[in-house]
Amino acid sequence: MKTVRVGTRKSPLAMKQTTIVLNLLKKVHGEFPVEIVPMTTKGDQMLSVSLSKIGGKGLFINEVEQALLAGKIDFAVHSLKDMPAKIAEGLTLAAIPERSDPTDCLIFREVTSLAELPLGAKIGTSSLRREFQMKNLRKDIQVESIRGNVGTRLKWMEEQQLDGIVLATAGLKRLNWFDKPSYPYSILTSEQCIPAVGQGALAVECRSEDYDMLKFLTPINHTITKKLVMEERAFLAMLNGNCDIPIGAFACQEKDGYRFSGFLGDRKLQQSFTQTLVVQKLAGVGGRVGEKLLKEMTRETT
Repeated sequence: MKTVRVGTRKSPLAMKQTTIVLNLLKKVHGEFPVEIVPMTTKGDQMLSVSLSKIGGKGLFINEVEQALLAGKIDFAVHSLKDMPAKIAEGLTLAAIPERSDPTDCLIFREVTSLAELPLGAKIGTSSLRREFQMKNLRKDIQVESIRGNVGTRLKWMEEQQLDGIVLATAGLKRLNWFDKPSYPYSILTSEQCIPAVGQGALAVECRSEDYDMLKFLTPINHTITKKLVMEERAFLAMLNGNCDIPIGAFACQEKDGYRFSGFLGDRKLQQSFTQTLVVQKLAGVGGRVGEKLLKEMTRETT
């Protein structure tokens, strides 16, 4: 078998996620020759500017996708939450492995709970979605923009004397941070802070017409995970969501059906809206929740 070239961002978390995908593939296919091709994206380079000001989600995947389209790599591994609603022409999501924890984690510099945060506490995050929902939990919270990998953000919290930062729980788990946590933390429930679309899931992307690679990657797809996150992505597409819109969605399977929660914020009015539907059939629920949110927002703004 020829050497399989896999593209990824070069951050520690992205490299770990690529290793996770490769291990899943090796369980199916056994050992195979592989070359990991790490890349630096525009989103990695422009850490001093918020994502909403420099182009949004695609900044973390554009360079990797261009390498894929040019045939320089055979497939790519992304965090699904970093992917825009519309995939580049000529590419496809070949597999979405089983989702990890979709929640957000609030890490504290000194206190041990949200209630213990001082009045006007400063919380670091680059996410408008997190900013709106943190302020829903505590109206007095002040949010400061902070970007970079996990280590960079923890260091920034200390140096800037922030009271806390919000990070994705899945990323912290993949980096084994919880084995020896360096700070107190609280994992926010999906009701407290509705996750980003696809949060906790990995996306394995390849060229649409590379049928050999599609066949190679498809076995690690987790069927129910893909169905759930694709509804979240349908919600994202309907609302034309990106990093310049406070938006989140979470679909999960329950004993008697499925639950879908959507979140949408209005930056101009500084208001946020949520809708939850419990349904027997999953198909179409993302669009239905999106429609309900748009109607609710329209009522409030007219």
